[in-house]
Amino acid sequence: MLHPNTESDKRIFAPTSNSSDPGHATQYTKGALDASDLQPSPTDQFHAWFKTAQEQNVYQPETVTFSTAELPSGKVSARMVYMKELDTRGFVIYSNWDTSRKAADVRNNPHAALTFWWHEQERQVRVEGTVERLKSEESQVYYDTRIRGSRIGAWASAQSSVLESREELEKRVEDVEKRFDGKEKIPVPQFWGGLRVVPEVVEFWQGRPSRLHDRFRYSKGEGGEWKLERLSP
Repeated sequence: MLHPNTESDKRIFAPTSNSSDPGHATQYTKGALDASDLQPSPTDQFHAWFKTAQEQNVYQPETVTFSTAELPSGKVSARMVYMKELDTRGFVIYSNWDTSRKAADVRNNPHAALTFWWHEQERQVRVEGTVERLKSEESQVYYDTRIRGSRIGAWASAQSSVLESREELEKRVEDVEKRFDGKEKIPVPQFWGGLRVVPEVVEFWQGRPSRLHDRFRYSKGEGGEWKLERLSP
């Protein structure tokens, strides 16, 4: 049964609280993007934009939405995580790859997407590709940089599993603390570590007035070469 779309049904409608022009959407005016601005490799281009974001004090530019899809249902899930590494092969995040929803998704569907949004620069980067686990030796390098509490927490948390109470989790943490008491070197859990998103498509987006945004898409060819195209906003 269809319900009438009346004004009273709308809980939120076209919010413009951050606009200097009440009643109209915020206009993006901080930049423009042309093909001549872009490097041949999307990872090189991302590195350049990321450095600029750091220099201009963008708040936590490593924050990224990581999206996965379950098969065969096709149900999509997304969550905010931190990109911790970038190399010529792709973008690396760290997590529990045993009990979490994203772990279940990537076990049967090796495709994922990343979305970065840098409000201060009115820029967005979208990444689509396949995923691969890092070796334990590689994950250990990053794991060793974490504070002790976070290393203990990785062992203690069966991420996304149901907890009866906060005390249950605290007891698990206490048990892990006892296990590694007096040891500064803690091994990375077998179920925890890095996941690399190997890009097949990368889009760079620069906000422009009147929603006429500049969009450029890198697509990887069969020979590994990158094709660059401007997209309609």
